[in-house]
Amino acid sequence: MAEYQNLFTRVQVSAPHYHGVPHTGGGIWGRHGSGGVSHLLGRLGDAQIGPVYLGTLGLASLLSGLLAFEIIGLNMWASVGWSPLQFIRQLAWLALEPPAPGYGLTIPPLKDGGWWLMAGFFLTLSVMLWWARTYRLARKLEMGTHVAWAFAAAIWLFLVLGFIRPVLMGSWSEAVPFGIFPHLDWTSAFSLRYGNLLYNPFHALSIVFLYGSVLLFAMHAGTILAVSRFGGEREVEQTLDRGTAAERAALFWRWTMGFNATMESIHRWAWWCAVLCMITGGIGILLTGTVVDNWYLWAVKHGVAPTYPQSFPTVVDPALVPGVTP
Repeated sequence: MAEYQNLFTRVQVSAPHYHGVPHTGGGIWGRHGSGGVSHLLGRLGDAQIGPVYLGTLGLASLLSGLLAFEIIGLNMWASVGWSPLQFIRQLAWLALEPPAPGYGLTIPPLKDGGWWLMAGFFLTLSVMLWWARTYRLARKLEMGTHVAWAFAAAIWLFLVLGFIRPVLMGSWSEAVPFGIFPHLDWTSAFSLRYGNLLYNPFHALSIVFLYGSVLLFAMHAGTILAVSRFGGEREVEQTLDRGTAAERAALFWRWTMGFNATMESIHRWAWWCAVLCMITGGIGILLTGTVVDNWYLWAVKHGVAPTYPQSFPTVVDPALVPGVTP
């Protein structure tokens, strides 16, 4: 049984392409293509690709996303004088910035942040349409809508960062720029501006749920791989009619962890940990600047952080010195 000990080996079954279960509902859209097989992709997931169901919502989402992508990309390209070489060289540092604070929540000229607003609108529209597509397709296939609501948790954080909090703060300038390193720079500056985001309790909860979901997914994946020789990957069968794979996995968890997860409950734990990571993170960002101006001072006030000793002379703002004209 040594072949089962290799984590990178997966048996790929060669069989006729599965077209999928019948679904309720009609419309002008149907499944496209008959499907194909990729051995390389099969090493990562299911080897079968397609058939694909796009639908009206899917098409609208892709078109909206393409518009946002084009607006962002062309603005970045224009910022380097339309040089293809510099565009590729500086791509990670290029950005499409939100409007300046002076514009508030008004619509600025295109060159002063209007393009950012337009890109944000189409990107948000694309994401929302894709959520609606996810929900409707789950209902069409008579599935639960768990995936759609998990996606909605991520959309909540996305909207808090780019729309809800800027509106509450009264300025589009509070939103995140589009770009790789500029986005990371914004995160760092945001934390410094509001007294270290690490003291934000909802940020701490978000990290707890992030690590928790990673740990649960890793432990679950390891458990199922460990009992795959007994058919453990057929989890639905093991849930409805417990076999030796489920029994061994449960016994292993009781021996090592002191309590048991079932083939069904472990997915609920991981789902909630992952979803709460986004929900608590969004709450933490939403409270920053709107309710709490300095998280370190908040932590000191509530006994979470110590008051650090004064190691250096107090810095006096020159504008506050008597006799100095600002």
